[in-house]
Amino acid sequence: MTLSVNPASAAAARPEAWFDAFCQAYRPYKGGAWCYEDGCIYRGLLLLFEASGDQRWLGHLTRLAGAQVGPEGELAGYDPDEFNIDNILAGRVLLPLARLTGEARYRKAADRLLDQLTRHPRITSGNYWHKKRYPHQVWLDGLYMALPFQVEYALASGNAGLVDDALRQFSRALALTEAGGGLYRHGYDDSCQQRWADPETGRSAAVWARAMGWLAMALVDVLALLPEDTTTQTLRTRLATMLGAILTHQQPSGLWLQVMDVPQLPGNYEESSASAMFAYALQRAGRLGLVEPALADQAAKAGRHALDALTSARLITTEGETHFTGICLVAGLGALSGPYRDGSPGYYLTEPVVEDDAKGVGPLMMAWAEGLLSQR
Repeated sequence: MTLSVNPASAAAARPEAWFDAFCQAYRPYKGGAWCYEDGCIYRGLLLLFEASGDQRWLGHLTRLAGAQVGPEGELAGYDPDEFNIDNILAGRVLLPLARLTGEARYRKAADRLLDQLTRHPRITSGNYWHKKRYPHQVWLDGLYMALPFQVEYALASGNAGLVDDALRQFSRALALTEAGGGLYRHGYDDSCQQRWADPETGRSAAVWARAMGWLAMALVDVLALLPEDTTTQTLRTRLATMLGAILTHQQPSGLWLQVMDVPQLPGNYEESSASAMFAYALQRAGRLGLVEPALADQAAKAGRHALDALTSARLITTEGETHFTGICLVAGLGALSGPYRDGSPGYYLTEPVVEDDAKGVGPLMMAWAEGLLSQR
């Protein structure tokens, strides 16, 4: 999706004017159906509101998300029996909206999503399937889609078992997708039957930057909610190693390559959505001290460098129109129809590169919001 945003203020040095214009022009990503792409924008708006207190962000959020939530918590176009883990992500704004608006429909909608998770199919070691149509598979994307919502719901409802389950799922997923050196492969097939999966390990072949970005944001968001104790120490150690790897792979520009583990791959390029995700995760981990002080300081500086690079080099105004550029439209594993996505390093360079896609704009909003908090 491309939006032509052309208010006079959109070219301002600070990107809030462009975010505002983008949201004024925004139309639901999938024709109004509840989906994770809209959820990226919703999460960005919520964090901008929390960081700034500016009511315009809450106004956009209630207008956009509110249109998809019925009086009894019905979610537009949502079928829980699809068991699509992506559909959980947008639910992260439901409990905050219930609190901020006093409207019970938002809590009822969150209950519907939690009900999906209670019935969601799992691999043998306990992790959620990515989707019913992708059976026995765990993708790093799905950790961000489901587990922070699950922990937030658990804390709001006092259900400690949901927290324990989420932490176990993180630990297992990291073990199953580990690529070494703090990096993780995009996916894992528990059946080892998919063509993209190694027949012995079940792992996919490459380290896709946006999959790493989803993972980094998921870990940071969950650890920010939980106390530092024996139940979270292993994940904190994992996070520190991963952030160190992310720092090592940051390019001089401040951004990250689409395929992180094969930097010499011909055609490899610096990708904006993953870079925005890393900018957010690094700043947040640094600000909250989720890792030891020296690494926290490095992470915060690297995150700010990335955010500055994105807003100066990828948020581009040409002939009066501003666009956020360099975003990989989509990437996945396998296929039910169309070209087969084999998960090879080269595959990730074949997907379209677009501008103004929600999977990039939402994380850029998140990174900017975190930057506001980090400057206090």
